[in-house]
Amino acid sequence: MAADLRVVLDGTPLLGRRTGIGRYTASLVAELAALVDVRLIGLTTRGWRELRSLAPAGTRAVGPPIPARVVRKLWQRGTFPPVELLAGAAQVVHGTNFVLPPSIRAGGVVTVHDLAFLDDPSLAGPDLPELVRSSARRARMVCTPTAAAADAVSSRLDVPRGKVTVTPLGVDPEWFSATPMHSDLLVHYGLPSEYLLFVGAEGPRKGLPGLLEALEAKGSGLPPLVIAGPGEAGTHNGVIRTGYLPEDHLRRLVAGASALVLPSRDEGFGLPALEALACGTPVVCSDIPALREVTADQAIRFPYGDPMALNEALQQALTSPPDAEKGRAQAKTFTWRTCAEATLNAYRLAAG
Repeated sequence: MAADLRVVLDGTPLLGRRTGIGRYTASLVAELAALVDVRLIGLTTRGWRELRSLAPAGTRAVGPPIPARVVRKLWQRGTFPPVELLAGAAQVVHGTNFVLPPSIRAGGVVTVHDLAFLDDPSLAGPDLPELVRSSARRARMVCTPTAAAADAVSSRLDVPRGKVTVTPLGVDPEWFSATPMHSDLLVHYGLPSEYLLFVGAEGPRKGLPGLLEALEAKGSGLPPLVIAGPGEAGTHNGVIRTGYLPEDHLRRLVAGASALVLPSRDEGFGLPALEALACGTPVVCSDIPALREVTADQAIRFPYGDPMALNEALQQALTSPPDAEKGRAQAKTFTWRTCAEATLNAYRLAAG
């Protein structure tokens, strides 16, 4: 049996309200902690006490004894302080959120979820593109959620394809038994009984302008759009925004939707689409590589940027949706255990 690997992992995405990357990190850590040959140390530059309360049993949590902003600036400029100085000796350090903390001897692994920030600088700070490029160069292994993302990382960040590995995301078991919101919850959130659903942050990359145009098409007769994600709750021009939802309420919202719509220009994975399939909700998504890979033939696809084609796809989802059981079967092929095992293999390769 291989010796236990001592892994320092960036646990910062676990703090605060969980974004998609936070959910990825939480599920990965939970599965890794259950494996007998890994010892995890969660590292964060902020809130290490909160991290300690969130980490699975047997996982340590550490943080620097100096202000987080100082550490981040030092890391942007060079390789001090190395993670070993903060967390002790380790064989692997894993940057879970695009950026790899510096180390002395630990083999670096970095997860690059997508490359949207290269095409739209407004999505991140001006330093992020170079930080990600530097992280990918320094890392011994780069993890991506799909083969489509791996190919993009290799070509656009000039990383040898052989050191990029796919660690596909998973679907939490609770999604497969999710049921729609009851009437009291619908009233609480100001929701109609029928609605189309978009889950995630708003922005041009996600294709919302085209979706709104598709919904405004004359005589479309489509249900109203609900947007669940960051931002204030309210209704504007017929679009209902719920704001941030607890995970159990989000599952119910997805389970009750007439269709989930993901009209993105690009995605690294597209987890909301897979979660919708898991609870039997029809999925309409743009015909882009990552979404083709994840949903296979179980989603209704349309060319990105074509509002009329999107309108037709939405009409099809309402009148002749794909087989829900086949969609669930597709979702069941993605598990967090598979993600953890693929990540552990990357750790072993990085540790040498």
